[in-house]
Amino acid sequence: MRILIIEDEERIADFLQRGLRAEGHFCVVANDGEAGLSLALEGDFDLVLLDMMLPGMHGREVCQQLRINKVSTPLIILSAMDSLDDVVAGLRMGADDYMTKPFSFEELLARVESVMRRNTIASGEGDQVATGRLAFDRQSMRFFVDGNEVRMTAKELAIIELLMSNPG
Repeated sequence: MRILIIEDEERIADFLQRGLRAEGHFCVVANDGEAGLSLALEGDFDLVLLDMMLPGMHGREVCQQLRINKVSTPLIILSAMDSLDDVVAGLRMGADDYMTKPFSFEELLARVESVMRRNTIASGEGDQVATGRLAFDRQSMRFFVDGNEVRMTAKELAIIELLMSNPG
């Protein structure tokens, strides 16, 4: 999965990037709101992780601009702004989920899976991608050639999923 991390705190961005890469995801980091918005509008990301308090452009503006521009990429807000009003405002402006800092990485992974599962169901995408003799099961993260499973690392499976999800 291709994930855009929009986070100005280098320590947190590095923590997220390392953890998500270890899970087999491809990550790009933007350190301010304007760069993050530009990447999100131009890039082909499966998920955006967005901080609220960013230099240049507030995360609220980034979220609103993405939704105004009809970018339907799932978006999870990761913010130190933890009041009920902040959470409700974030969800109402178009975020798919909202997590307050600090958070556990395991919970983040579970929420990423949940948001992506809901997005897959809503978009009508199935759990299987198949082309010719190749098949990839997104749910079980298994790859098959002519019906026979081929064992691969998490990174290899992420690359296979990316390639098979984007024919040509």
